[in-house]
Amino acid sequence: MPLVVRNIVLKLDEPEEILLERVAARLGLSTSEILHHAVLKRSLDARKRDDINFVYTVELSLDGGAANEDRCIHRRHGRGIERIIPKSTNLPDPGNIPLTERPLIVGFGPAGMFAALRLVEMGYCPIVLERGKPVRSRHKDIMQTFYRERQFNPESNLLYGEGGAGTYSDGKVYTRVTDPAVREVLAMFVRFGASPDLLVDAKPHIGSDRLPTICRFIREHIERCGGEIRFESRLDELGIDDGRVNSVTINGAKESCGPVLLGIGHSARDTFEMLQRVGVSLESRPFQFGVRIEHPQSMVNRWQYGESAEHSRLPTADYQLVAKGAAGACGDVYSFCMCPGGMILPTNECAGLVATNGASRASRGGEFANSGFVMTLDPATFGNDPLAGLAFQRKWERVAFEATGGSYEVPAQRCEDFLKGSSSDGELRTSYPLGGKWCSMTDVLPDMIIEALKKALPILNRKMPGFAGVEGLITAPESRASAPVRIARDHLTRQSVAVQNLYPIGEGAGYAGGIVSAAIDGIRSADAIIKRFQPLQS
Repeated sequence: MPLVVRNIVLKLDEPEEILLERVAARLGLSTSEILHHAVLKRSLDARKRDDINFVYTVELSLDGGAANEDRCIHRRHGRGIERIIPKSTNLPDPGNIPLTERPLIVGFGPAGMFAALRLVEMGYCPIVLERGKPVRSRHKDIMQTFYRERQFNPESNLLYGEGGAGTYSDGKVYTRVTDPAVREVLAMFVRFGASPDLLVDAKPHIGSDRLPTICRFIREHIERCGGEIRFESRLDELGIDDGRVNSVTINGAKESCGPVLLGIGHSARDTFEMLQRVGVSLESRPFQFGVRIEHPQSMVNRWQYGESAEHSRLPTADYQLVAKGAAGACGDVYSFCMCPGGMILPTNECAGLVATNGASRASRGGEFANSGFVMTLDPATFGNDPLAGLAFQRKWERVAFEATGGSYEVPAQRCEDFLKGSSSDGELRTSYPLGGKWCSMTDVLPDMIIEALKKALPILNRKMPGFAGVEGLITAPESRASAPVRIARDHLTRQSVAVQNLYPIGEGAGYAGGIVSAAIDGIRSADAIIKRFQPLQS
């Protein structure tokens, strides 16, 4: 039975080739007694800028089998070493209820995609509806029609299309979720083209340049296995009789359906309005709102690594910052989705809005770093309507659009000028693909965000000198960090509390917050369907 050894430290200038020697020394063995070894996890410890280390967790098997393993565990008193106990398969046993119609998945983002993978590989032949286009056509709509010609396509953009919003996201797959399916999701990404380092790095990252191809490979596999993907297929209506969904209207045409997994994403506002109208139970939930702040990546590298900033072995630096209590009754202002060497991207789902997000390519080689800085808003602030949070988002996104003259440029102001209450001028350099326009943040953000930022920036500047200076650029708004709506579901059956046979999944349903957690949520609801119904293919 293999062993796992934790906390093996290599100095910044020590090559990984000596790792086996270091493991053997830890265990009091010769390297010849280690038959096989593999790195399970690699992380960077840069807490002390003058003492930067790589920390490894290693799996190994020993000559001499269990007896030698026992001696090593006893010698180390069990500290930092343990046996790996094989885990049983996570695949569910199929149920016995015959399916009259194929399972239907609405949305081909991470939740819908991984639900489809689970179902198709278990023989359930799902149909997937995606209102956007395949990734190649979608890419043309974004890069040429929107970025170059400033013509926005409300059905093919950075939110809608193959892979959902995740396709053009940063591709971070680091998560605090402890579900065993985390590794299953990462392994699936590797299977379809991601770097094997995804299974090793403490903060795994795919890259916005690699995700589109991976999404296409996953889709082609689903189709080869008997699934069906229908692009440019918008869900107009759910047909509900006696508290059970039994039909859908797609692009104006009604058809019967089997169980429906609803993975619509957090920005399908028209779909949320339809769900409320037909009686699906919706709840308001806390959500994040704020700005996205950009700096030269070289500054971030110096903040984190000091004199070692240019060392060839060091990755592009990131950060995680909190200004405690800066938001008053709403708590902290904190960094969200930090994108080293990345770019700021537009994330509007319809024309006439400006909203921001961040992404990084696999190399993280861009000139700038950016991160959201948000506070959490209490839904009680907006009254009793579950859709009030969506209306709040839309209001300020339209304000931002109008402030830049309807150009889709992003409103921007230097951090230093914001704190002084003065206008920014001169050259505006930003990674935002549509460019930026100098604006006063007081004109494009609600007062509570302005006041929180005024308190937060000095705190952040003390932690990272220069953060709130002339090289810090505020862009706004960062309004799509999470969904302000939850589609209420039963925690045991995973079905909507109001409508049977309807399974809300992913970020849009309010049960996930990132690529991996959304994928896991899709898998778990697919498992709930598998446990109820017989497969269509044996």
